Amino acid sequence: MAVFPHAGSRADLCEDPVADEIFRHLLTSVAEEMGVTLERTAYSPNIKERRDYSCALFDREGRLVAQAAHIPVHLGAFPLLLAHLVPRLEWRPGDVVICNDPFLGGTHLPDLSVVTPVFDPAGVRCGFVANRAHHADVGGSAPGSMGPATELFQEGVIVPPVKLVAAGRVNEALLDLFYRNVRTPEERRGDLGAQLAANETGARRLRELLETHGAAEVQARIEAARAQSERATRELLAALPPGEYRFEDWLDDDGYGARDLPIRLAVTVGGGQVRFDFAGTAPQTRGPMNAPLAVTHAAVTYAILCLLPEEVPFNAGCFAPIEVVAPEGSLVNPRPPAAVAGGNVETSQRIVDVALGALAAALPGRIPAASQGTMNNLTLGGVGPEGEPFAYYETIGGGAGAGPTGNGTGGIHCHMSNTRNTPAEALEYHYPLRVREYRLRRGTGGAGHHHGGAGLRREIELLADARLTLLSERRARGPYGLAGGAAGRPGRNRLILPGPEGAQSRALPAKTTLDAPAGAIIRIDTPGGGGWGRG
Repeated sequence: MAVFPHAGSRADLCEDPVADEIFRHLLTSVAEEMGVTLERTAYSPNIKERRDYSCALFDREGRLVAQAAHIPVHLGAFPLLLAHLVPRLEWRPGDVVICNDPFLGGTHLPDLSVVTPVFDPAGVRCGFVANRAHHADVGGSAPGSMGPATELFQEGVIVPPVKLVAAGRVNEALLDLFYRNVRTPEERRGDLGAQLAANETGARRLRELLETHGAAEVQARIEAARAQSERATRELLAALPPGEYRFEDWLDDDGYGARDLPIRLAVTVGGGQVRFDFAGTAPQTRGPMNAPLAVTHAAVTYAILCLLPEEVPFNAGCFAPIEVVAPEGSLVNPRPPAAVAGGNVETSQRIVDVALGALAAALPGRIPAASQGTMNNLTLGGVGPEGEPFAYYETIGGGAGAGPTGNGTGGIHCHMSNTRNTPAEALEYHYPLRVREYRLRRGTGGAGHHHGGAGLRREIELLADARLTLLSERRARGPYGLAGGAAGRPGRNRLILPGPEGAQSRALPAKTTLDAPAGAIIRIDTPGGGGWGRG
């Protein structure tokens, strides 16, 4: 049984709240500018177009100071990564550490994290800047590294915490080893370079703050913001009716025959604290739907952060009143070497559904119905017409759940995914693919006083032979409604094959890998959101 309480700290508030607020935005701007650098210098469409990356700033102990408005599943897992890294390594100026191990605070193997220490002019370590970006391929058994694996080793190259740069010297041997084990090494080279550039931007901006204001004042402002966030979170929790609130929901399957996998949650609120207990959740699965503890942490803290006022800074103080209890060897805290690619993208969404479902009993007038509950992951890889290897990855939006104050939005990325779509122009320019159809699925949102948002239809034609992988959910049952609202319509996947007597269409499972010829069309219909209230 793993129990993960977050250690927070209190500090006396500085006497000037206006200056505190200015500093809060200054620190957040460091992470935001890192993201701009990463987007503008990245090579792959997944990072520069979909913005599948996240950036954050940490103090000298590795506690979250500020984050950009990026991807919740990345950002919520970062604290566990820094908790592993900071005390275990010797940090020097010019160092950069890389890691993607899901059992050391990572998410899944395509998400490469890059962490850089920052030192003040006197040579004292004052903090860290870090970013995490999803690489479209990191090796493994299937192009895109998101296939229905049965163990972590099949999902790609595992990078333990290791110095990519040591005292300013790049570890070229490590890079050679990594590039030799991926399908698109030049794309990986460009994206890793962008991650290094992003951290350099963040480190430079933080050093400027330290030089302008002094390390003592910067540290005092960080402590003030942390205390403010902890106080606001405790006040939020103290306002909830004390008690235990339970909810459960199910994953469709694990891709290997295990179906209706329960995620059970008891949320206990009282005394300005909250405990998320997953006792009774399904054991870890053979397939890749296992969510590492860092991902589970990210999902439940996201549910709480959504309830905080907008002006509350997101930092380590928010985590102090939150406790996560997850049975070891379960779907939400697996033992290595469990496969986890789908746990990060799909199980995380169901954990959010369960957390919000439980909180709805405590806050019936604030919690929306379930959103699409999946990222509809599609990966395609092969060799293009000119003999060049390619690996394409994207997630696809769907319907948001309706809430007490209005209808759900259609065709957006929901909850743990906060990326954009891949524009048709970028997709067709970079890959031997053609977008045939991209539209809302009208009427797929659940009915109710407020109806759920519509799902999407995305249809892509292959212009070269490719291996196709799908990792999707909410195909067996739609996202739940609340307060008498109806469930949204489930999604579905189809493969359309050309033939001399016309095209042949067949349904595809929620999770599958298959080889498809040039001319084949993959059609993905995503779920609609749940409705809220009786119509």
